[in-house]
Amino acid sequence: MRWQYVLPFPVCALTLVAADVATIEEIIAKINGDIITRTELGRSRRQMEAELRQQGVTGPKLQETLQEREGSLLRDRIDQLLLVQKAKDLNINVESEVSKQLADYQRSLKIPDPEKFQQAIREQTGMPFEDFKSEMRNSMLTERVIRQEVGSQISIPREEVRKFYEEHKAEFLREERVFLAEIFLSTEGKDAGAVAQIEKKAKDVAARAKKGEKFFELARDNSDSTTAQQGGDLGGWKRGELDKELEALIYDKERNFVTDLIRRPNGFLILKVAEKHQAGQASFEEVENMIMNRLMEPLFQPKIRGYLTKLRELAFLEIKPGFLDIGAAPGKDTTWKDPAQLKPETVTKEELASRRRRKRVLGMPVPFTKSTPSSSSKTATMK
Repeated sequence: MRWQYVLPFPVCALTLVAADVATIEEIIAKINGDIITRTELGRSRRQMEAELRQQGVTGPKLQETLQEREGSLLRDRIDQLLLVQKAKDLNINVESEVSKQLADYQRSLKIPDPEKFQQAIREQTGMPFEDFKSEMRNSMLTERVIRQEVGSQISIPREEVRKFYEEHKAEFLREERVFLAEIFLSTEGKDAGAVAQIEKKAKDVAARAKKGEKFFELARDNSDSTTAQQGGDLGGWKRGELDKELEALIYDKERNFVTDLIRRPNGFLILKVAEKHQAGQASFEEVENMIMNRLMEPLFQPKIRGYLTKLRELAFLEIKPGFLDIGAAPGKDTTWKDPAQLKPETVTKEELASRRRRKRVLGMPVPFTKSTPSSSSKTATMK
C-alpha cells in the first residue's frame, strides 16, 4: 500500500493568462466592513443627473452643475454607510416601516401582483428591486440616526421663537387662502356600465371621508390623479384662482370640510379643505413650528457634519487614489493599502519526489522516522 500526498487544487489551475483576467467591479472605498464600488458612484451620478433634468437644467449648465457636485457623490455615500452602521450599533430597526412604504407605493401604482410591481420598480428606477428596497431601508435608517443622535441635541427656547415672531411680524402677513386635497376617479374612455361602477365607488369613498377616515390614505389608495402619492395635496389657492363652480363649493368652508361627490367631464371629484388662512396677521401659534424649523436649520447642518466627522475619526476608512472625500476628518489617514497578494505555491516533480516518505501507524499518517528494532518490537514499513 502506498501513502500519497494530494494537492488541494490542480497545479494547472494556478497558471492564469493575463489576457483572460477582466475587472468586473472596482472597489473605491472601504468603510469598516463595507465597501463602495464604482458602479454605486455611477448610479448616484445618474440619479443626480435625472433630478437636475427634472428641475429644467440642461445643456452646458447641466454638465457644469454635475461637475461641481461630482465631489459630493463619494462623501454622501460614505456618510450614508457610516450612519447605517451606526443604526446597527444602536439596534435601530425599520423593517416594518419599509414594508409599509412599499405596500403604500404598490397600492398607489395599482399593481396588486407582486412580480409585476417589482418589474415596475426595475423599469422606473433602473435598479433591481432588492437594491431599491435596500436604498429605501438605508434612507430610513439614516434619518432615524440623525433625528436621534443629532436632532435631539438641538433645542430652541420658546421665548426665542416668540422673540423672532415679534421682530418679523411683517413676514407673517397672510392673504386669504384655502389649502385643498383631492380624490379623483377617472371615467376617461369608460362605457356607461363602467362609469356607473366608478360612481358607486366614488360615493362610497366620499362617505368614508365625511365620516372622518384619513383622507390622505383614501386618496393614496383610490385616486387616479397624479397627486395620489402625496395624499391628494393640491396646495394653497387664493380667491379667484379656482374654477368658479369649485370655489363656490369650498371657499367659505372651514378646515376639514369634505365635499359631496362632484361630477366633472372626465370623472368624479372629492375635495377636502385641509387648511384655511384668513387675510391678515398670522397668530404666533399658527406659525410657531415654521419659525422653530427656520431657526434650527442653520444649527442643524453644522451639527450633522460634526457628527459625521466624529464617525469618520472612529472608522476604518481607506479611499482609492484618484478619489476624494470632501467630508474627510482632518488628520485622518485614509491611504489605500493593497491587501497582501496571495501567491500560490508551485511544486515541481522533483520536490514532490524528494519529500520524505511517510508511514502509517495505527491508521494515522505520521512523518517516517527510523526505528531500531528490539527483541520486543518491530517496525512495519508500508509500501
